[in-house]
Amino acid sequence: MASLPHVVEDLGGVIQIFSDGSIRRHKLNDSIIMSVVKADISVTWKDYCYNKLHDLYLRIYKPKPITTTKLPVIYYLHGGGFCVGAFERAKYHNFCLRVSETLHVIVVAPNLRLAPEHRLPAAMDDALVALKWLQELATSTNPNGGQTFDDMWVGDHDVRDCFDFDRFCIFGDSSGGNIAHHLAMRLGPGSLELTPVKVRGYVMLTPFFGGMERTKSEEGLPEKALNVDVLDTFWRMALPVGKTLDHPFANPFGTESPSLELVKLDPILLIVGGDEIMKDRVKLYAEELKKLQKTMHYVEIEGKQHGFLTNESSSDVSE
Repeated sequence: MASLPHVVEDLGGVIQIFSDGSIRRHKLNDSIIMSVVKADISVTWKDYCYNKLHDLYLRIYKPKPITTTKLPVIYYLHGGGFCVGAFERAKYHNFCLRVSETLHVIVVAPNLRLAPEHRLPAAMDDALVALKWLQELATSTNPNGGQTFDDMWVGDHDVRDCFDFDRFCIFGDSSGGNIAHHLAMRLGPGSLELTPVKVRGYVMLTPFFGGMERTKSEEGLPEKALNVDVLDTFWRMALPVGKTLDHPFANPFGTESPSLELVKLDPILLIVGGDEIMKDRVKLYAEELKKLQKTMHYVEIEGKQHGFLTNESSSDVSE
């Protein structure tokens, strides 16, 4: 008599993988929408399909009032260990609202396919496809496999007139920071393949990297919600089956990873909390970039843990 399927991987009950390969995902995890930062926030937003094949949407945030003044663009890649997360989640939505209003910029936040249903490089591929959609938006052609540009906003102005594609920054949060690293490697200085979209730099908030060799902070700085067991579970669910933490998707300095020495990169700002379990891994990344004479700035926020900018989007430190 065949045995019943049993759980072989469990991400805190949020995602479970069973012995027969089936996957159970908590239905409410990525659909919780809470109140915004404040009721009178002066930002409007709208969702657009950028990939019909995989039913993927991105959300565009724009400060009010809607005008034809061209605004810089921040391309925001959310966190969640490649396994959870969406722009609908309160902490990511509130963060994008705050950034758009405070910096007076357009924020574009794409949803990406999630592991383990869609293991890496699915999310990395989606992030590039969304950028290509924006490139087509910039050239006013119809996107391949996405929504047409006939209804690009509410009101009197076409949102396309508001994008300053020459002032474009990619902001990666946790696993989004990992994707930002791979985009920087792929696109190179000025992102020529995205012309007329011109990436001017990258902000990486604690990029989610891994490695078989533990760092001091991974061994000695367990956070309230994160420890190495949780991180390892994320990676086992996200990486191609059978691959280790030294795979290029996880470890930028793994034996199979492309060398950063000959790669030219746009400027990178690295931000990490002083009490983060991944602090030393991010610091190692920063030190290696500096050694290779890449344009990079490292900022460590004392006393903060993972995700502090999105978890505390209204706090003083987020200013």
